Amino acid sequence: MRHRLLQSVLILALCALALIASGCVDQYPEGKDGPKVITGNERVVATSRAVAEIMARLDVDVIGVPQTELEASDRFAGAANIGASMNPDMEIIRSLQPDWVFTPKTLEASLSPRFEAARIDVAFLNLRSIDHMYASIGELGPLLKRESEAQKLIAEYEIFKAQYHEEIAFDEPPRVLILMGLPGSYLVATENSYIGSLVAMTGAVNVYDDETQEFISANTENMLSRQPDIILRAAHALPEDVVDMFDKEFKENDIWKHFDAVQDGHVFDLPYSEFGMSATFDYPQALETLKSIYQQVR
Repeated sequence: MRHRLLQSVLILALCALALIASGCVDQYPEGKDGPKVITGNERVVATSRAVAEIMARLDVDVIGVPQTELEASDRFAGAANIGASMNPDMEIIRSLQPDWVFTPKTLEASLSPRFEAARIDVAFLNLRSIDHMYASIGELGPLLKRESEAQKLIAEYEIFKAQYHEEIAFDEPPRVLILMGLPGSYLVATENSYIGSLVAMTGAVNVYDDETQEFISANTENMLSRQPDIILRAAHALPEDVVDMFDKEFKENDIWKHFDAVQDGHVFDLPYSEFGMSATFDYPQALETLKSIYQQVR
């Protein structure tokens, strides 16, 4: 199906800017009715907040967005409600007859079978880091006839990144453990996750920088052996419940008192609005939050 080709197309990086991935874009994939002709007025569905924000920055009108975006921005007032990002309504999406449906790649494993069963062509955008987000923006430019808008966004990011690296530097980078929680459970976020990429951008060291997955399950004894200087706690959903869960875990599980980060008071709950599962344009504030945390522990 065409969506398999689009999935690979949109996770490729901008070769010219030496971003993480590389490749060439087939801008005219074969569709059900022959080669796709790009007009710049395609009917686009964005299934997540992160994707909807990218479309807004590219000045692309969308015909369908998640419920959260309808509530958050007047820009999408005329768009259809396609349901929750992690559980979009396939029947509504099909009824919209979109030319493009864009979804974060982090949801590919769970949503790809459903899109295929519904016979909906979908492209999964790699938003696992800021660099990957801008690589995807670079690919979306020609696909949606928004080359100038895409190049402007990328240029702004390159300027920001250069300035940020000048502002933050460590004599000895702190070692950071990142925990991503759901009510009742949590995982370790590696450098390959979005939050992990933010920590890496600051120059700090993720104590699980030797892992290849985004999130892993690790026992507390192994975490202790990694000797983190700082513990960052984030929420995948239901942030208030997750904070309560973490507080209970750190209070009742005796091993946490042996962590230097706990003894030194270097445990921080990250704002849910800034540290999600996918890269967004909120990253400057997220990086400032990390910078303020580092300043507190110096």
